[in-house]
Amino acid sequence: MKISAGEIYKSVELIRRQSPVVHNITNYVVMNSTANALLAIGASPVMAHAEEEVEEMVNIASALVINIGTLSERWINAMFKAARQARKKGIPIILDPVGAGATSYRTKTSRDLIAGEPPTIIRGNASEIMALYDDKSKTKGVDSASSAEAAIDIAGKVSEIYNCVVCVSGETDYIVDKEKIVKIKNGHALMPRVTGLGCTASALCGAFAAVEKSAFAATAYAMAVMGIAGEMAAESAAGPGSLQMHFLDCLHCLCEDDVSRRLKIED
Repeated sequence: MKISAGEIYKSVELIRRQSPVVHNITNYVVMNSTANALLAIGASPVMAHAEEEVEEMVNIASALVINIGTLSERWINAMFKAARQARKKGIPIILDPVGAGATSYRTKTSRDLIAGEPPTIIRGNASEIMALYDDKSKTKGVDSASSAEAAIDIAGKVSEIYNCVVCVSGETDYIVDKEKIVKIKNGHALMPRVTGLGCTASALCGAFAAVEKSAFAATAYAMAVMGIAGEMAAESAAGPGSLQMHFLDCLHCLCEDDVSRRLKIED
């Protein structure tokens, strides 16, 4: 499919106009930064993980983002409850299998979530995506031990089995489903030095999926905007700390010309 800068920016405008509620069950490390990123792009974030309220919260949301970064039994129960309710309501589910492959607990949780309540979009680094299918894949903490290119075949298999879009993040981001692949080459080398930007990408996938009918397009749009904002932020940043600040500003101020001039995408 052809993806244009104009289409991406129309989606940004939709988010700003509709301010969709994005329900996040995410980790302690990134709650603040992902909520701020969603606000900056124009969405309305909710961070709620209590078993007693997640189903109600899903009912007012336009997308659900599940991030397994800081796991506990009660959080896992809440994830399953929320995902079941999201499927009943018919809203997109985005899964970020943080650290899958690092421990058997994380790997099993990710696989159980995918098998029990198949997500609409899965976004992770190469090692995490490979661990969803391959028992031999290992993750370096929550960082990838493999290149994004190495995970493309497995991403395609996961997409076909579970009928979902798979995004493999890296120096080049690959958006994969059973019929097509898109490569996005935006971003900056400083971005991996800021914790939680991968989780932020998953949250942005939720914002775009909330306003787009095509999960594939939503994922591509989110990753393009993520990379473009990162490039713009790096031009003003002195290091990782100021990159994070400028990144939020760039999301907030993003205009169509920014997308048109900077978009690097290949079908």
